[in-house]
Amino acid sequence: MPSATETATHAPTPSEYIAHHLGQLTSHHQEKMIDFSVINMDTLFWSLMMGAIGSFILWRAARHATWGVPGRFQCFVEMLVEMVEDQSKAIIHGNRSFIAPLALTIFVWVVLMNALDFLPVDLVPAIFRVLGLDLHHRIVPTADLNGTLGMALGMLALLFYYNVKIKGLGGWTHELISAPFGIWLLPFNLLLNLIEYIARTVSLGMRLWGNMYAGELLFLLIALLGSTATVFGFFGQVIAGTMWSIFHILIVILQAFIFMMLTLVYIGQAHEGH
Repeated sequence: MPSATETATHAPTPSEYIAHHLGQLTSHHQEKMIDFSVINMDTLFWSLMMGAIGSFILWRAARHATWGVPGRFQCFVEMLVEMVEDQSKAIIHGNRSFIAPLALTIFVWVVLMNALDFLPVDLVPAIFRVLGLDLHHRIVPTADLNGTLGMALGMLALLFYYNVKIKGLGGWTHELISAPFGIWLLPFNLLLNLIEYIARTVSLGMRLWGNMYAGELLFLLIALLGSTATVFGFFGQVIAGTMWSIFHILIVILQAFIFMMLTLVYIGQAHEGH
């Protein structure tokens, strides 16, 4: 058994602790700055897992819905559906048979992914140590820029689809090259419109990622307070962790709501011309 001195010597420093917890479980080591062949397996797994759980929750609510006095679960889901329907009705002026369920799915999915931030930061590393593994693993998919930009690219694909569906390929093409300065300034119009689409996509993904990444980092810093082995460190971790967790509930829900609303706004703009 190693001595206390050896254990202290091999204990990770705060920077090593944070770097280890911010590492991803990847398909293979990244050799280049930009390498699209690398897959973050943890982000992919937890995204799909939360998507399946969210789909099951909504399916169960619809499957067991009754016409009488609803139970608490059914009442909660009905309030959620009504809230999303009211928001989509105020923004989308057209057929919402697909858009409203899409917005509901996005909201529930992002809330569940964000809520993974409430799990103890050392839970997965502790499980890996019990199994004799030394692997990086990040639970929160929305704290990974690849995950949030992936969802933002999905939104961009929807924008292209609805622009073509509502305006036609010719009408959308004409809008790209003629708005906002007229057809005679075609290069400037096209450049500005392309920049607008890129800015929407990047800002949508980075807004969610930035908030969740900062929240994850604060949880790690609070966890480090407990490693000081002092009374101040213990109570500081308990008090700061509790306060931040309570405040983080608002962030988890608010960021999901913002992501859903911006998606609705962008799709609503695709239904309208410049």
